[in-house]
Amino acid sequence: MLLALALPAAALSAAEPVALTLDRIEVSAARLQRVAPFDVPASFDRIELDGGEAGAGVAVSEALAGVPGLAARERQNFAQDTQLSIRGFGARSTFGVRGLRLYADGIPATMPDGQGQVSHFVLAGAERVEVLRGPFSALHGNSSGGVVQIFSADGDAPTRGHLQASAGRDAARAITASLRGAGDVLGYALAASHFETDGWRDHSAARRSWLNLKLHAPLPRDGRLQLVANHFDAPGALDPLGLSWDQVQDDPRQATAVATQYRTRKSARQDQLGLRWEQPLAGGHALEAMSYGGRREIEQFLSVPVGAQGNPLSSGGVIDLDNDYGGVDLRWRWSGSLAGRALEFTAGGNADRQRQHRRGYENFVGDTLGVRGALRRDERNRVDNRDLYAQAWWQFAQRWSLLAGVRRSQLRFESSDRYITASNPDDSGRVDYAETTPVLGLIFAPAQDWRVYASAGRGFETPTFNELGYRADGGAGLAFDLAPATSRNLELGAKWRSDGGAHVEAALFRADTDDELAVARNVGGRSSYRNVGRARREGAELSATLPLAEAWSLRLAWTWLDARFRDAFPICTGAGCTDPSVLVAAGTTIPGTARRQGHLRLQWQPRDWQLALEATGSSSISVSDTGARHAPGHVLLHLQAARDWRTAHGRLRGFARLDNVFDRGHVGSVIVNEGNGRYYEPGPGRGLLLGLRWDWQARAD
Repeated sequence: MLLALALPAAALSAAEPVALTLDRIEVSAARLQRVAPFDVPASFDRIELDGGEAGAGVAVSEALAGVPGLAARERQNFAQDTQLSIRGFGARSTFGVRGLRLYADGIPATMPDGQGQVSHFVLAGAERVEVLRGPFSALHGNSSGGVVQIFSADGDAPTRGHLQASAGRDAARAITASLRGAGDVLGYALAASHFETDGWRDHSAARRSWLNLKLHAPLPRDGRLQLVANHFDAPGALDPLGLSWDQVQDDPRQATAVATQYRTRKSARQDQLGLRWEQPLAGGHALEAMSYGGRREIEQFLSVPVGAQGNPLSSGGVIDLDNDYGGVDLRWRWSGSLAGRALEFTAGGNADRQRQHRRGYENFVGDTLGVRGALRRDERNRVDNRDLYAQAWWQFAQRWSLLAGVRRSQLRFESSDRYITASNPDDSGRVDYAETTPVLGLIFAPAQDWRVYASAGRGFETPTFNELGYRADGGAGLAFDLAPATSRNLELGAKWRSDGGAHVEAALFRADTDDELAVARNVGGRSSYRNVGRARREGAELSATLPLAEAWSLRLAWTWLDARFRDAFPICTGAGCTDPSVLVAAGTTIPGTARRQGHLRLQWQPRDWQLALEATGSSSISVSDTGARHAPGHVLLHLQAARDWRTAHGRLRGFARLDNVFDRGHVGSVIVNEGNGRYYEPGPGRGLLLGLRWDWQARAD
């Protein structure tokens, strides 16, 4: 298919030379400043957030719906984070985000151990989201099967801002606001959001608040200093847990009985601060430095049965987790020429740390369930990484350019056990990981508006501390024998654009993994992991933006993914299981992945109106390593309408969105390898969202 796209362009351009178009658009995920996304040998999406979206503006999945290769699943469970996976990486995560690198205004939202979250991403003041897929993700280090970054807008003059309020089903209400401005010395951007809902499912009420402050100041010789502060608070979000298939059929809005019995819930709070300095120097040189730090506190009440906590090695049913984290990044950049051709070179290093205090308590006191009881776990964990990296982009010929990079990562995991009894021995230990990840990409411009590229690289993913928490044999101690998964990644792609605004991209990809991490045992509320050998993720992506006629446009994204284990391995299932006896056959689909998914948006937008029809769909999703059960596929239809009223001081926008027009029953997300067979998290039925947004701007002096 890609050759078929490229050959006509090559024929059309044979008679006249073509030069690369080097727009000055920073590609942050690829660490390039002078190269446009169109000229990068990678699958890259840049989603602009201009306030024209008809949504509540609080969930990052709203911005990611049309990105091929990416699955962003809202769980209708605000005690858990949005499920994110890219090309099958991260699909196994039952909570949070694993296998991907996440950033908010350049500050890592993925901890050094590979565990990440997007719950603190603030959409209210966001300017854009960037998504990088394929081999070049590996330049971000550990657990970089893909990269997702969100950037808040800069402050500028004249002063401007917005206020938005929306209300929807299940008493969901959201309010967002932003304020941006700049003077001669300082620019500022402040954004805040608050969201509440009674929950579509029983026992799923939640409340969330966000605050983001960005200050930036110019320095001499085009330098810049930037400070970002972020606050997130989500107290007591109720967790309805997953359902069995019979329960889904009976009542998809119900909560599992043990959810109310144990009052399952989660509270999360996070505060962080980041400082960034950029200084161009003479001769095309520049220095950049970034430092950040933060704290994330989590308290979670689980439904671990009282009987299971009789095991002397049990950690109880209440998690009390404090995470202190921080790091620094320093890089040097040079833009110049080599052999008379444009060259951009970057080299640098970063160091990150994670200090984790994990305590576990019984979730009962006497006959009272769902309360904090006796201490069952107390450990201090720490992860440190030290990385060095280098990258070069060179347009070595009129039609050809090269992007190459390498990263050396060293990580140390340490655990100090503070809960030692006669029946619970010392679980302290340490393990070191190190990996070098090279990547190389070549791009060819057969015509001014065509690009064809190929790229290859290596990547790796260490187990997170949650996956090191229990040994596969059920014994005492942490699973420090786990090896990191390593992958070899290939991508072949083509990009085309027209003067009329049409844009088409296509890519073929393959990632072969050794020492894939998968569940070994899942019993008694404890999941342990093991390396299970080889796996392969391969597929194709297609995305297009097509102007159809005056005021009409069509956007589509389609993904085909075949993700499978290539080696057979045994697993342990069922209460009291000690001997892995169930064999997962070679060729079994990796759970949490859909073979096909698609998104289509047809939009009509005359001067003051916007009407849109959206269709989203997914094929069935395997829910366990054995592949015996699946969540069925579905196609959903959504409608959207908005009307603008413009004044001398801004714009008033009213909008409405009708989701799941035909009220289709479906499974919105799955809990992979859930030990009790409660794999399914049903998606909501038909629902209406209404909102009003005021964008204003002060008069210029």
